[in-house]
Amino acid sequence: MPSTPVILRLRSQPDNLHLGLMLALTFSTGVADAVGYLGLDKVFTGNMTGNVVILGMAIAGADDLPVVGPLIALFTFMVGAAIGGRVLRRVKSGWTTESTMLFGTVGVVMAALAIVLFAVGGTPPAPFDLMVTGLLAAVMGLQAAVARHIAVKDVTTVVVTSTITGFAADSRFGGGKNQPWFRRLAAIVLILAGAGVGALLLMVHIGWGIALTAIITLTVTAIGHAAGRPHHAPQV
Repeated sequence: MPSTPVILRLRSQPDNLHLGLMLALTFSTGVADAVGYLGLDKVFTGNMTGNVVILGMAIAGADDLPVVGPLIALFTFMVGAAIGGRVLRRVKSGWTTESTMLFGTVGVVMAALAIVLFAVGGTPPAPFDLMVTGLLAAVMGLQAAVARHIAVKDVTTVVVTSTITGFAADSRFGGGKNQPWFRRLAAIVLILAGAGVGALLLMVHIGWGIALTAIITLTVTAIGHAAGRPHHAPQV
């Protein structure tokens, strides 16, 4: 099938394409973290720094902070990241067929979770809510590993602390100049906006936030597979 003009245009600027796709996933991470923290007992599914801090405070005896949820999220996130790392270990950096397969897995798992949440009418009771937390964290770890392999500078899709640091340190006030301000500011704003959208969707149903992340992830997967992988001109 011949490539469409849109695909050809996207394919001609792979760096910008990859940046746009990773920024879209950054937004979806904000949605997923809002669902995890507000809908699944104060657990982050993508921001593991937040879980480590929550876990430390809970162990110290702070009231109303979970221990089991953050532990499960940390463990399954690492499992997902390890799977991604193993699959991509010998694969060239950038978008590859393996990237499509792994991102597709993330989207399908999220879609399945959304269907389950709609079927049960909302957040499942304990301990099944921990299963949802674990699966969400696992696919977010997988996403983070693939994003790391695609290697878009300053956009990890799951955290923005280092991005904020770079944005401030390289600003004019910080004595810097010519920083990649657009991608840094976009990542910060998008994860913020995603969290806000996720919180709003929770007011309707917990499944809508997960469904939105699934739609975004599968769309990113389709576009990345069509235009983000290296392509060679056909021989004549």
